[in-house]
Amino acid sequence: MNLSALCKLLLDEDRLRLIGLLALGPLSQTDLMAKSSMKAGVLARHLYQLQEARLIGQQRLDGLDHFVLNVDRVQELKRQLFAAPVEEKPQSEEDQVLSRFVENDRLTQLPTQHPKLLIVLDWLVQEFHPGVDYPERAVNEILDKHASDYATLRRMLVDYQFLTRSGGIYRRVEAQDA
Repeated sequence: MNLSALCKLLLDEDRLRLIGLLALGPLSQTDLMAKSSMKAGVLARHLYQLQEARLIGQQRLDGLDHFVLNVDRVQELKRQLFAAPVEEKPQSEEDQVLSRFVENDRLTQLPTQHPKLLIVLDWLVQEFHPGVDYPERAVNEILDKHASDYATLRRMLVDYQFLTRSGGIYRRVEAQDA
């Protein structure tokens, strides 16, 4: 059960009242109906919802079924709720840029700032394997998966020396050791 569903469940005064009554000890359905002043149908619905969330359970006492608070489940939920938040790793600059300009593996727009454009072009060139010759049609098909204006992207990849072009054949430029 996620936190939102749990909150919705517990934001009902009748269900909170039932949890409070059961926190004092096991009670039969008849006792719960008397102490909560709820009608049988309403009480049954609330008890079912609390059981589905595993916040309460049933046990047999003196030959009668009694409802009991599931203290272990309450403690488990408390630990989850109040656990120290997991620190997220800060995104790298590249990840930040790509999250701004790429959605569902498609470019939403091209960056106007040169350093950000280089990050996007480097992301695109990863689709091309080093040492493999690509005819222009293959380059267009690969780039078309990421943006509708594949011709501009193809030209930029060549202009910024991510790809070379010779006789209609494109090849990825091998990274130079700095």
